[in-house]
Amino acid sequence: MNLIIMGAPGAGKGTQAELIAARENIPAISTGQILRDAMKAGTELGNVAKSYVESGGLVPDEIVIGIVRDYLVSDACKNGFILDGFPRSIAQAQALEDMGVKIDAVLSIEVDDARIVKRMSGRRVCECGASYHVDYNPPAVADVCDKCGKALYIRKDDKAETVINRLETYHSQTEPLLDFYRERGLLVAVEGQEKVEDTTELVREALSKIDK
Repeated sequence: MNLIIMGAPGAGKGTQAELIAARENIPAISTGQILRDAMKAGTELGNVAKSYVESGGLVPDEIVIGIVRDYLVSDACKNGFILDGFPRSIAQAQALEDMGVKIDAVLSIEVDDARIVKRMSGRRVCECGASYHVDYNPPAVADVCDKCGKALYIRKDDKAETVINRLETYHSQTEPLLDFYRERGLLVAVEGQEKVEDTTELVREALSKIDK
């Protein structure tokens, strides 16, 4: 199965990508991870990407696309793949088509903004690595870690204003891809549930209907 998984920040697409990857025995490809791998391996494109990263710039689309292309034709993807975080724009989606890569389905995990803000802004973490949620997994004592007794804090990325900004970016830049893939008959939408296992079951049911 060659799958693209999409969803707003906090929708749970990363979790579902990992679960599908384990079930189908195919890699879940994070664009950020393969960029880091290419830079670490010192590939030609990886070295170019590294020069941008070290100078504080954004890696250009053509470099990201090239690194993704090299990975998709590698042995790691011979039995299929899941793309998580790529494409992020119509230009990247068009480039993926131009590579001649066959996509079986585009899975969209859909959760409304209010639920995402509540889900992410309610997270609390501890420096020991423990994580909590004020509604779904609260500590025994508010804002205190059950494991080590230290004060919990909100990560910058989980603050409500940051989440809202990330959602606005998603809606303006990435959400147009849904229509792009809907027009091609590839879009499969699933309503994200509060419990991971409930979303997993809906995803499993939806993908079972896909011709691989």
